[in-house]
Amino acid sequence: MRSPLAPGIRLITSFSRDSWYRGFILLLTFLFYTAYHLSRKPISIVKSELHRNCSTVIRPPGINITDNETWCDWSPFDQDNYQTLFGVLDNSFLVAYAIGMFISGIFGERLPLRYYLSFGMVTSGFFTCLFGLGFYWNIHSLGYYAFVQVMNGLVQTTGWPSVVACVGNWFGKGKRGFIMGVWNSHTSVGNILGSLIAGAFVSSAWGMSFIVPGLIITSTGILCFFFLVEKPEDVNCSPPQHHSEKENEETEPLLQNLPNGNQTINGGVSAESPVTVHDHTKAISFTGALCIPGVVEFSLCLLFAKLVSYTFLYWLPLYISNVAHFDAKQAGDMSTLFDVGGIVGGIFAGLVSDYTGGRASTCCVMLIAAAPMLFLYNSIGQRNLGTTIGMLLLCGGLVNGPYALITTAVSADLGTHESLRGNSRALSTVTAIIDGTGSIGAALGPLLAGVISPTGWKNVFYMLITADVLACLFLTRLVYKEVRGWCGRSSRARGIKDI
Repeated sequence: MRSPLAPGIRLITSFSRDSWYRGFILLLTFLFYTAYHLSRKPISIVKSELHRNCSTVIRPPGINITDNETWCDWSPFDQDNYQTLFGVLDNSFLVAYAIGMFISGIFGERLPLRYYLSFGMVTSGFFTCLFGLGFYWNIHSLGYYAFVQVMNGLVQTTGWPSVVACVGNWFGKGKRGFIMGVWNSHTSVGNILGSLIAGAFVSSAWGMSFIVPGLIITSTGILCFFFLVEKPEDVNCSPPQHHSEKENEETEPLLQNLPNGNQTINGGVSAESPVTVHDHTKAISFTGALCIPGVVEFSLCLLFAKLVSYTFLYWLPLYISNVAHFDAKQAGDMSTLFDVGGIVGGIFAGLVSDYTGGRASTCCVMLIAAAPMLFLYNSIGQRNLGTTIGMLLLCGGLVNGPYALITTAVSADLGTHESLRGNSRALSTVTAIIDGTGSIGAALGPLLAGVISPTGWKNVFYMLITADVLACLFLTRLVYKEVRGWCGRSSRARGIKDI
């Protein structure tokens, strides 16, 4: 008589081979992009160490304090224009990232993703370590640090189009918003880990705040080379279905992937049989990707949404340090709450958009709610610890939720749009266009914050609120289209009930 299987074995064997591979790819790409963001975060933590209030630091013997008391700062950031210099560092990375992103998607479609990602992570680790070695080599040249940031910005563009394309290859449209909302928490997890790792070394030897993350992303690059599987077909797994049958019953949803032959009649969709489409080997052109409905609107919306998100990414620790008077480590640790809120916001946005079918409407509502919350955070956010924690969590969720949804589920939806007739190789180009446009905002935000912050932090928050409003405006047409589709379905449902 055979003994029953152990509960754990029964659980393991209950999943199909396809499910195990999909889970493995999801975990692997999660680790990869966590490492990318982990290596970007240290610069925001180290800023308050490169220029700090030297009167609060114990002076070693033999150091003469000058009138401006900058003896403990790291040259050249010991000048009065240190905020502008920090802005130069931020934009050296972000402008290079924005420019490189438009090119990266094209390479990502034409090169094996495993090699492309591995190269990107290893070289990014190299340049991240170079920045930290400036501490040990006693380098005080702004040009050196700016050059390292430019090179790091270029090689980091290998990450996002590649991981989204890989996940899009493995996962269909069903529950894509929720799955990618959870998966996209790698951005916030990377920011949190990057803050904690950088904070552990920032007060003693800030160079290690870069070297350790650099070694981590290099290790994940090696992991990618040995284990990444780009497509289900490479391991004889079943490819996902990007176009669900349920969509045949819907009326003009924003990102509807109608099979060839379906026709819209008086706001409805005829029930012709779906036509099977096959993957094409030819990569889509840049112009062709721009012609996909919704790409331009979501790209421009992401420009302003990412402007807000990256301003917080690069300036929040310094803002907390200046306003709440925390030291560098405490400010860095406190800033992680913004990313914790971002994890919840991304998952919530994915769930709501899956349930309603309204990607644009979900983004618009969250952006509208974020604007007054940003004003409140600057007004009352530093009154006490409880208020600070609550406002950071809330603002993080509302700011990062739309950003996460657009860069994941929306990009994947558009990259597998029916107009592409099954050409899944467009995923990388579409993702690069959307995130590349957003990266222009990511470069502008920290730059504007560096210019505006000397006039007062209140003006910085006014700039962020304006950006949120503009992001909403670019989604107006798409929101109208979604609402019209919901009204059409509601009218048909009432008509059927009356019959």
